[in-house]
Amino acid sequence: MTNRFLGVRPAALVAGSVALLGLTAGCGSDDGTSAPTTGPATSASASPTEAASSAPSGVPTDAVSNSLTPSASQSPASATRCHTSELSASVGRNNPGAGQENFPVVLTNESSRTCTLYGYPGAAFVDASGKQLGPDPKRSSGEPETVRLAPGGSAWAGLSFANPEVSGAGTATPAALVVTPPDEEDPLKVTWKGGEVPVSGNESSVRLIPFSPGTGA
Repeated sequence: MTNRFLGVRPAALVAGSVALLGLTAGCGSDDGTSAPTTGPATSASASPTEAASSAPSGVPTDAVSNSLTPSASQSPASATRCHTSELSASVGRNNPGAGQENFPVVLTNESSRTCTLYGYPGAAFVDASGKQLGPDPKRSSGEPETVRLAPGGSAWAGLSFANPEVSGAGTATPAALVVTPPDEEDPLKVTWKGGEVPVSGNESSVRLIPFSPGTGA
């Protein structure tokens, strides 16, 4: 099967068969879990320390620290961005290839207005109690674009990691994936049906690519 993620953004997922897995902004412990820390969705101009200091409690850090917008005043979509309350989230079908698993994380505009997404989602795997599993995801080098969502429209961001059977990483089976739209603080939770994910070891990094129009199907 053709690797849709590599085909859509060849520069974004150069990891190939050794794609790294993780969850953006923290480290898992030896047993593959870490207590979730939190921070508001911030632009690239905010430092990790600044993001962490203003974090609300109860949500993994990268589930909310996720945008690549230069700043609220500079963002091409700052005035029209989609808010969490206007969106629903889902995870599409896996499209494996080159030793890695590739899932589209989809946000759909449920509001009556046209809004925009720009950058990366926040994302974190969590167990049934809400504890984060594994380190935070890493962003790819893909170039973000402003995606306009008409009412009912969708955008997808790629989430990829090395197949644990190939990489030998330690694994866990998440209960959910916590997803936060760019520059938002409130997350959306999606039941995870993708099976085991790597949470510890040298190959325990997850990669995210920025939003593109459509569902990634």
